[in-house]
Amino acid sequence: MSEELCRLIGYSFKNTKLLKLALTHRSSDTANNERLEFLGDSIVNFVIAEALYTQLPRAQEGDLSRTRASLINRDALGNLARELKIGRFIHLGPGEIRSGGNERLSILSCTMEAIIGAIFLDAGFDVTRECILRWYAPLLTTLKKSASRKDPKTQLQEYMQRIHGSLPEYKVLSLEGESHDQLFVVSCTIPKTAKEAIGKGTSRRRAEQAAAELMLGMIKK
Repeated sequence: MSEELCRLIGYSFKNTKLLKLALTHRSSDTANNERLEFLGDSIVNFVIAEALYTQLPRAQEGDLSRTRASLINRDALGNLARELKIGRFIHLGPGEIRSGGNERLSILSCTMEAIIGAIFLDAGFDVTRECILRWYAPLLTTLKKSASRKDPKTQLQEYMQRIHGSLPEYKVLSLEGESHDQLFVVSCTIPKTAKEAIGKGTSRRRAEQAAAELMLGMIKK
């Protein structure tokens, strides 16, 4: 069974006891995978953060944090475990077996983190990083392709340059809400025209992008 799982995850353990521990849920034994889960959680956080920092050079801190959270939350890790067919190898107590715990996202995600922690102890950081990046490759490739698309402000500026028009100008019209929950209202205008687009966002940058997107739609009609 361990050989089959190693084939599925693409890593063969030197110390198979680590793999057994990583697959042992607390409902099954007092010697369980919770400490490995703690370790794996920190490692996957770092590896994905590093990958996003490298692949998304134009993304701001807030966007990077939100993207990382979407890749390493319970559902994301649980679905990754499902893709790797890890559920049928998890050691569960009788109650969890009866309730279908081997397909529950919370258990799957914790087991995925525990396996990451076990690989780290078995082979070190570099090998663990390679495994994580291989598992996440489809998602990271999709993110990279999406990020390569030019944002609305860049598209608008390049469009105006192609038609030899005036470059867009942006102005903050108002700032609403408390400091922890602000809403920026920004106008985008094209000089020497009567066109104006109003954008809103939780930051000036987001509001400007929203206004630029609306302006693009207006001038291309």
